[in-house]
Amino acid sequence: MRVSRPVGSHTKTSGGLAKAALPYVDAAGSEALQVYVSNSRGWALPPGDPKQDTLFRDGCGERGLPAYIHASLLVNLGSPTGQTVQRSVETLEHALRRGAAIGATAVVYHAGSSVDPAHDDKAMHQLREALLPLLDVAAARGLPKVLVEPSAGGGRSLASKVQDLGPYLAAVEHHPWLGVCFDTCHAWAAGHDLATPGGMTETLDALVATVGPDRLQLIHANDSKDECGSTRDRHERIGEGRIGAAAFAELLAHPATAGIPVIVETPTEQHEGHAADIALLKELRPQP
Repeated sequence: MRVSRPVGSHTKTSGGLAKAALPYVDAAGSEALQVYVSNSRGWALPPGDPKQDTLFRDGCGERGLPAYIHASLLVNLGSPTGQTVQRSVETLEHALRRGAAIGATAVVYHAGSSVDPAHDDKAMHQLREALLPLLDVAAARGLPKVLVEPSAGGGRSLASKVQDLGPYLAAVEHHPWLGVCFDTCHAWAAGHDLATPGGMTETLDALVATVGPDRLQLIHANDSKDECGSTRDRHERIGEGRIGAAAFAELLAHPATAGIPVIVETPTEQHEGHAADIALLKELRPQP
C-alpha cells in the first residue's frame, strides 16, 4: 500500500552506502530516507562504489523507499568568494550524478547567504548565473530534481522565511526542476510561529501561496531546542522541543503535505537511531 506521507530519516552510510543504510532503515521503520554522498562539511567529492550503489538502488526499490541526497552544508551559491561558488556548483553537480547512480529522487541544498552586506545586490544575480545552467542540464538529462531548503535565518540568508522563496524562484525564472524542501526547525528559527495552534497551517498556506501548489517536494521534520525567531538551527526530537508534537500533527494534516515524504534529522546521540521519532510521526499523521 502506498503511504500518503511516507516518514523516514537522514540515514547513516558510514561503512558502505547499502551496507549501512539498508539495515538502518529497516530497524527504524523508515518509509523514505536521505543520505549524504560526500562529507557534510567538506569539499571532497568521492566517486562512490558501483556495487554499493546498485545494492542501495535495488534495496530501496524493493522496499518502495524514495531516496534523497542532502548536499554538503558548505554549499553557498550566494557567497562573495568565487572559489566557494565554484565548489558549490561542483558539489551539486556531483550530488546529481551520484543521485542518478543510486536512484535518488532529488538533491537538497541550503538556500545560501550573501555573507557581506556589500554583496547583497549581487548575490541573487550570482545565484541565477550559477544555478540556471545546472537546472537546465539536470532537466535535459533527467537527473534528480533540485530542492532549495530555506535557512534558519541570520547571516544575510537569501531565503529563510517562506515568503523569501518568491524572489529566490524568480531569480531562476521559476525553473520547473527547482523544488522546495521545508524544514520545520529552520522555519521556526526564522520567525514562523509553528507552535501556536494554526501556526503551522498558516505557514504552509503562505508557502503554497508563494511558490504554488506543486513546488513543495520534501519536508524535514525537526523540533527545536531554541525559541521562535532565534535564527539558531539546533534540532530536537519530535515533541521534546519548543515546537511541540501538536504542530507536527497539523503539518501532517495539511493538504499541501499529501504525498510528500517527511524526513527527520533529529539528535540520536542518546537514543537508538530515529525509530522513536519515525513512530511518533506515523501516529500523528492522518489515518487512511
